[in-house]
Amino acid sequence: MQRYSVFAVAREAMRHHRGWQRAWRSPEPRKRYDVVIVGAGGHGLATAYYLGRNHGIRNVAILEKGWLGGGNTGRNTTIIRSNYLQDASAAIYEKSRSLYETMSQDLNYNVMFSPRGVMMLAQTEHEKRGYLRTAHANGRQGVATEFIGPDRVKQLCPIIETRGPRYPVLGALWQPRAGTARHDAVAWGYARACSDMGMDIIQQCEVTGITSRQGHVTGVETSRGPIACGKLGLVAAGHSGVLSQMAGFRLPIESVALQALVSEPVKPCMDVVVMANTVHGYLSQSDKGEMVIGGGADGYNNYTQRGSFHHVEETVRALIETFPMLSRLNMLRQWGGIVDMTGDRSPILSRSPLAGCFVNCGWGTGGFKAIPGSGWAMAELMARGASTLADPFSLSRFAEGRFIDESVAAGVAH
Repeated sequence: MQRYSVFAVAREAMRHHRGWQRAWRSPEPRKRYDVVIVGAGGHGLATAYYLGRNHGIRNVAILEKGWLGGGNTGRNTTIIRSNYLQDASAAIYEKSRSLYETMSQDLNYNVMFSPRGVMMLAQTEHEKRGYLRTAHANGRQGVATEFIGPDRVKQLCPIIETRGPRYPVLGALWQPRAGTARHDAVAWGYARACSDMGMDIIQQCEVTGITSRQGHVTGVETSRGPIACGKLGLVAAGHSGVLSQMAGFRLPIESVALQALVSEPVKPCMDVVVMANTVHGYLSQSDKGEMVIGGGADGYNNYTQRGSFHHVEETVRALIETFPMLSRLNMLRQWGGIVDMTGDRSPILSRSPLAGCFVNCGWGTGGFKAIPGSGWAMAELMARGASTLADPFSLSRFAEGRFIDESVAAGVAH
């Protein structure tokens, strides 16, 4: 793999940038692999990367029905945090956040991780009590957070209206080492590293069927022909339910659209991420100056990747109460992603009823922040059959009543 550095940039500038290699190969699929991963988004690519790096499993194919990173990985609002209440959630998200801090160096690819800090506003007494509880739990979990008062909130983000008539700011749960990263760069960096290890990233390759013999997976049928494998990982976010039906089992998930938008670019006015859960919106400013705005998921099941104006109006109307300056901005663009929601709003990383088939899904609206931790845990589960990080999120928890309820504890599941 060609190493990126300031010296490489200078060298290529001297020869008119004619020496750059392709970041990853686009090979034809082989007949058989040790492992096939369905889904070349962040979670699928991270799973493949850690299979190779941590476990030496490199005869791997990553299949993508569209283009690499074209699903939820490229359609989110890039927030990274780990201030969850439940121990299992805090463990995997904190692992992920720590991996983000060194990702650019590990992959030799700048993912633009920015530990600018995340504030989750408390705008009711109920929220304040909940966040105080979370701050205490995070202290025991080794996650660095604190509850700060309204004066500190205003100091960190001057554009906030803390004395709103309906929802005054009573404080916030503050995680200083949380932040954002460039979502496309995360996928590209993992893809480049996987390709360098000899793994095949096969785009425009839709899985149309899953084959098995005597209860054990044997391969997949695709739009580019059959591919045999010893182990299969289903890492396809909102389409996980469709794939599981091909494998002969059902998953306890629902697929809904989550929408976001950005404003026209403006001069720097905030350098933190703010989540206002009472009015159900969250806000950050991109490096280009756009205000990145998101809200809640649609209230009905669907597979659309388009935004809708009524949802944009609802989200912006709510945020204007806390950020009045937004009322003077124009919307630049909007989009949607298909998220997969479980009943307890926690993910599934598990063996499946089909032997040799593993599932990684149910991340809901919090998938981007979990990419490296999810890949680390999924790779360990597929390679060894068990994982300390993944085991609490097994499918069996729904039958056994071991729910990891983050639907209220995290405010919203973003």
